Amino acid sequence: MTSSTDFELLFDSAPISLWLEDYSALKDLFDQWRTQGVTDLEAHLRADPARAAQCSQCYQVLRVNQQTLRLFGASSQEELITRLPEVFRGDMFERMVSELCQMWNGALEFSSQSVNYALDGRRLDVQIHVRILQGHEARWDRVMVSLQDMTTHTQARQLLERSEKHARNLFDLSPVSLWVEDFSGVKRLMDDVRYSGVQDFRVFLSVHPEFVGRCMEQIRVLDVNQHTLEMFAATNRADLLSKLDLVFKGEMGVSFADQLLDLWNGKTMQTREVVNYSLSGELINIHMQFAVMPGHEADWDMVLVSLVDITARKKAEAYLEYLGKHDALTRLRNRAFYVEELNRISRKGPWPLSIVAMDLNGLKAVNDTQGHAAGDAMLRRAGEVLAKAAGDQQPLCIARIGGDEFVALMPGSDERAALGLRERIESILELNNQFYPGQKLSLAIGIASCHSAAEVESTIHAADQAMFEAKTRYYELAQLERRRN
Repeated sequence: MTSSTDFELLFDSAPISLWLEDYSALKDLFDQWRTQGVTDLEAHLRADPARAAQCSQCYQVLRVNQQTLRLFGASSQEELITRLPEVFRGDMFERMVSELCQMWNGALEFSSQSVNYALDGRRLDVQIHVRILQGHEARWDRVMVSLQDMTTHTQARQLLERSEKHARNLFDLSPVSLWVEDFSGVKRLMDDVRYSGVQDFRVFLSVHPEFVGRCMEQIRVLDVNQHTLEMFAATNRADLLSKLDLVFKGEMGVSFADQLLDLWNGKTMQTREVVNYSLSGELINIHMQFAVMPGHEADWDMVLVSLVDITARKKAEAYLEYLGKHDALTRLRNRAFYVEELNRISRKGPWPLSIVAMDLNGLKAVNDTQGHAAGDAMLRRAGEVLAKAAGDQQPLCIARIGGDEFVALMPGSDERAALGLRERIESILELNNQFYPGQKLSLAIGIASCHSAAEVESTIHAADQAMFEAKTRYYELAQLERRRN
């Protein structure tokens, strides 16, 4: 049979902290309170916190093992017991209430977590297990308390929690739109196609365009951050996810097909520009970065997509491009575009090419007598007239190539079509002069046509000569009218 000495040896050499205690005084206090009519111990303790302290004074430590002395940095059991207030300090009230209520309600064994302190001041996170020993249930005079040091584990868990919180904050508060998505369904569909023997995926998509839509339906959005909701005018995450068909529409199918081609070729990190829509219907130009997360390359079950709104940049680029090809005053094409278009037509046609040279009559006189603001107003009116006359005719190009000089390039149009344009211009000029009383608007117009690139230069010269002749007639007629007056 095992002797008591063996048990003492096991107790003393146990690898965890063991305390043998006597709770009989606590049992007597509980019995006294029951006699006084206490039924709700928790309410009784909270009514006067000093009662919890009274309970703690009922604990009597009988013996601790060597691991307990090492854990708490005590040289002896006597030192540890003498300095117990240093061990059990801080806010112990809530833990004590929980433990006391369990014993009040008849629990003979329970566990809890708490914070103790070593005698050198170290904080100890401990897992406590309390067990009233068999045969002592009536008096609680022998209670075994074990303490397992969880400090390292607790610190690691807290570090992980802080790290996760930090990562979550970075995600939620990022100034760009972030989406965490599951593409595993897309990968399964693409693997099925690959296993069926398809080698040229581009050809496959051209033959089966519906496959792109099937893949889009397989994407699962796992999470989005706050900036995403703001960018897409969504009230909350559920609102956005329930209306994704409003976000990914139109030309999105074309860009997604390109994305699938890259994935087919093993490119799991991608960058491209796409177009999405907010829930309010506004178009959003987006710079997208797509990446299958490390460790998820086999299934594509976690993908990070970042979206940067570049709508303002796109508008600025479009405006700069517009300014590069248009005259700011008249809003017609400018000289640079005219030269580029003339060179293009000279190389590729179509033929015949008709050229309509135009010059605004009387601009210098208006600038000299009424100022350049009045002259600019005339130029703007001329731009309105010519733009109206051109309408949506393609590939007709009307440009302002100098101060008061304009030209119309009419590829694929003969002289008859050019005469028709001149008639429209003159008709709209007449209406414009009725609408703007005062200074009349007048254009000197010359027309010439050619059938090959070799004739272009001479045709421009011929149109200019015809325009100068019309201008001369205008000024001769103006002088004649002044003499009559």
